[in-house]
Amino acid sequence: MLMPLIKALYDPQAALPGETKLYENALEEIKRFSIGSQLYALIHQQGKWAQFPTFFQERLKQLCDETRCLNFFIKNQQDQILRQFEASRISVIPLKGVRFAEKYFGHFGARATSDIDVLIQKSDLDTAIDCLKSLGFVIEEMRSPSHFHWSFSKRLPSSPIPLTVELHWNVLVEQTSNINMREFWEHATPFASYQYVKELSVYHTFYMICLHGWSHYMDSPKYYMDIMQLIHRHHKAINFDVLFKDAASHQTLKRLHRTLIKVYVHFPHLGDFKELPVSYKKASSASGSPYLVALANKINNKFFNFDSASHTWAALIHALSNLGNSRISSRIKKF
Repeated sequence: MLMPLIKALYDPQAALPGETKLYENALEEIKRFSIGSQLYALIHQQGKWAQFPTFFQERLKQLCDETRCLNFFIKNQQDQILRQFEASRISVIPLKGVRFAEKYFGHFGARATSDIDVLIQKSDLDTAIDCLKSLGFVIEEMRSPSHFHWSFSKRLPSSPIPLTVELHWNVLVEQTSNINMREFWEHATPFASYQYVKELSVYHTFYMICLHGWSHYMDSPKYYMDIMQLIHRHHKAINFDVLFKDAASHQTLKRLHRTLIKVYVHFPHLGDFKELPVSYKKASSASGSPYLVALANKINNKFFNFDSASHTWAALIHALSNLGNSRISSRIKKF
């Protein structure tokens, strides 16, 4: 139910569904995928709020209010971190989260998040860790040698789930691409009045968001919405020819192709104003157990979407390493 509803918000030619039961079912999925605030923002931006049933409006507003309260707290915590990094002269870029929601969906509460992700340069890692610990983020997550971020958490007085900050120095697992993070930094733009706090260009934000969706198997409508929102609002800043040329150099081309084809297959109207220069056709539905089909797709996505055998091998080693170091986590990643 969700995809047709999302399509009706983005595709000018698509009509909203009329059956009440469909909206009831949609609310269950909206809560499960934590996309109430995204839909709330989009519906209002499209001026279609009055076209939705009253019970749907009330529940969606409730979900949005819950997200805004949490995001307000996270934004406050992120601002403290950015000020601390600025004072310590650490170059930092907020990734996704409340800044992404604010810039691309119109409000810091317009997209649910549960933690804080920032990009730093690997040479600043030790200093950045000291900054986080000075702010109370003293719980260290076990670190995989091949991973591309390190998590630090702090307990909150009124919550069983700690707040986590992820320090990223890459956007992909190391040794699974030739991506050059220097390019991301060189094209980053100043953020607010800070000297050391930057934000990614629209182009590199799109690149990162596509890779992020791929890494999560595109298994939530939120990843489709993230990509579509950027295409709808900033398509002139996104050059597919340049993107695919860079991706070929970085050996991330298969991952980008797979991700964008999925988006364009589900939402073909995108081709009306920004053509995807890749041949594709709508795949037929696979037969068999939905669980086994999903598992097969995840395995294919995790190990067979690389541009070189060495990157496939590195991904396999990383996965096995994570299995060996796996432990029970007290938080649920909703990013």
